[in-house]
Amino acid sequence: MLSDVSQAQLARSIGVTFQQLQKYENAINRVSASMIYEIGKSLGVPVSRFFEGLPENGESGLAASPLPVDERIGFIASAEGRHLIERIIQLPPRVRARVSALIAAIGEELSFPK
Repeated sequence: MLSDVSQAQLARSIGVTFQQLQKYENAINRVSASMIYEIGKSLGVPVSRFFEGLPENGESGLAASPLPVDERIGFIASAEGRHLIERIIQLPPRVRARVSALIAAIGEELSFPK
């Protein structure tokens, strides 16, 4: 959106179908490093733009995610993760926000010993 390029235009310029680009965007399919490079080149942005906000190598602290990125990606790529995401996406936005809040509350409860 920031580059004022439609998904169809971007898909054509990087040599994939519109549907494949949507799968990348929705994290249904993984995006290879070479494809990230092609997307950046096509949009005229540096590859680092796609990683803004992530901790630098060796950094830790509050900005670090609670799970290693590989674990989160592994879960999303699993059948269970895909099934969960597909079901959540089908929910109306307001319900989806409430489900997210519920999961966060459960996580907080489990992280504090009683």
